[in-house]
Amino acid sequence: MDKGRRIGSFENRIVHMVGIGGCGMSGAAAMLLKLGAQVSGTDLNTFAALPDLVAKGARITIGHAAKRVRPKTELVVRSAAVPDTNPEIEESVRRGIPVIKYAELVGRLMDHHKGIGIAGTHGKTTTTAMTAYLFERTGLSPSFIFGADSPQLGGHSGVGEGPHFIVESCEFDRSFLHFRPHAAAILNIETDHFDCFGSLEELTEAFGAFAERVDPTGLVLCHHEDDQTQKAATAAAASCETFGFERGADWRAVNMSCRRGCYSFDVHRQGQHFLSTRLNVPGRYNVANALVAIAMASHHGAAAPNIAAALPGFAGVQRRMSIKGEGSGVTIVDDYAHHPTEVRVTLEAARRRFEPKRTRVVFQPHQYARTCHLMDEFARAFGEADEVIIPDIYAAREPGARAAEGAAELADRIRTYGGRAVYVPDLNDVATRLLGSAQSGDLVLTMGAGDVWKVADVLVERICGPHGRGCAPGPDALVSARGTSPVSVPDA
Repeated sequence: MDKGRRIGSFENRIVHMVGIGGCGMSGAAAMLLKLGAQVSGTDLNTFAALPDLVAKGARITIGHAAKRVRPKTELVVRSAAVPDTNPEIEESVRRGIPVIKYAELVGRLMDHHKGIGIAGTHGKTTTTAMTAYLFERTGLSPSFIFGADSPQLGGHSGVGEGPHFIVESCEFDRSFLHFRPHAAAILNIETDHFDCFGSLEELTEAFGAFAERVDPTGLVLCHHEDDQTQKAATAAAASCETFGFERGADWRAVNMSCRRGCYSFDVHRQGQHFLSTRLNVPGRYNVANALVAIAMASHHGAAAPNIAAALPGFAGVQRRMSIKGEGSGVTIVDDYAHHPTEVRVTLEAARRRFEPKRTRVVFQPHQYARTCHLMDEFARAFGEADEVIIPDIYAAREPGARAAEGAAELADRIRTYGGRAVYVPDLNDVATRLLGSAQSGDLVLTMGAGDVWKVADVLVERICGPHGRGCAPGPDALVSARGTSPVSVPDA
């Protein structure tokens, strides 16, 4: 059976994607193009993957309008963030064109594969990429899709020759309930996505429904030290195994040693030595992620020596403690952390990795609801930071959110818990403040799921210059927190 037919019948199909700029959507678009589909798409703003998709044959327009839906369009795929009132969605419904969400598309692709779903509140992007990397480097040639760019793997997605399809499986909007994987991992479960789930119990039930959808002949991996993941896994008909650091875990990391934030460790499988390896991505949490990738690779045919040899080559994915540049003694790092647990463990790992004189954090809160519900948890998470700068909230999916009010309150709350924090509403002013006060030995860490990375890019350009090691400024100038128009930053 040819690859295109095996993965799904998309050869020459005309597919339109609304909200194509999202990480998952752009990855799916690249996959569809490789499978022979004719892809068009729209988004409100430009995005990093746009030039590559256009080069591969996609027709992409910035801005939404009913006329963007071509006359012979056969299928419309929408981002979960796109409302029913979008003119392209309304036009598609009027014309009787099938409209599905991104997760439904991925579910259709998975149905033609031996699917592997990686779920959890934290770490699923990195773990999906790490699993795909191990599969590829050990000769299993997987297909995959996840929500960040991996230069090692050629982007957000890929089409391999093997039967496996490795998918980041997100709980938002219960998207992962469109998947029927052969194997799945539940990394952790913590309260989040307050626009979808009313309680931790409701969220855990959703993960349980995901576990229940795993093939009974397959496998569910859950975190040995996370009661909620184990509770969710009880819904599965598939075999269950655990991973973690404590005695009793089926896949356990032992004999760990740390050098500049990166760990070497042994892996025991059901109490017996399985392999010894190391990571070149920092953080103890990445050891847990690696246990999942190792277990999945082993269960699907990779040999232990090959896994051990391949893992140190994994370089991570973009916006996960990514070194943007180094110059004048200043290190600039960007990270996607947008939940209190992610903030805390990222700061701890950054301290170990970079050993800075000062850690200066720009944290852009993501959604007013998350910030409000987890205000105290956020405020306590910045204990490793010497300074925290809080711009306005990035109000994804929250039109009219109280961005300024919530951000200012968070800065106040951090100070209440003994931290040093300041509210600076606009990203331009944040960059100016940092440019005027940067000192040798500083670690500047931009954090958040919005567009705070633009601050890092400006700092790299202005502090590191063209020869700063790791310097990789984006093509766009910094834009305001509201994403309106490019502006310049004055000389420091």
